[in-house]
Amino acid sequence: MSGLVSTAKNMFALVISRIELAALEFSEIGAHLLKLFLVCALSIVALWFALAFWSALVVVLAWESMGWKILVILGAFFTLLALGSALYVRSVLRQGRLGLPITMAELRKDRDAIL
Repeated sequence: MSGLVSTAKNMFALVISRIELAALEFSEIGAHLLKLFLVCALSIVALWFALAFWSALVVVLAWESMGWKILVILGAFFTLLALGSALYVRSVLRQGRLGLPITMAELRKDRDAIL
């Protein structure tokens, strides 16, 4: 009977330990998400202003010689820029900063030890 009580006490301590680890990682995720959100918001605002001013300047300067073709060139350029940005955000998300890697590894170890 005392063995069962001891095992239950150890299991409870293990669960509490895992909950504390998950809480710590959730706080780190929150900090990473806040930083990512602020950087994305600032980047979007800056990008809109930059795109508007530079596009207008390029169109005004190139309209005499290129006409409507300058609009196609700018459209292609901005499309490539948007794709590059999307791929960067995807790579940041795939690095695993938002996926509780330490907690999941510990839970896998616990599962393997129990089974």
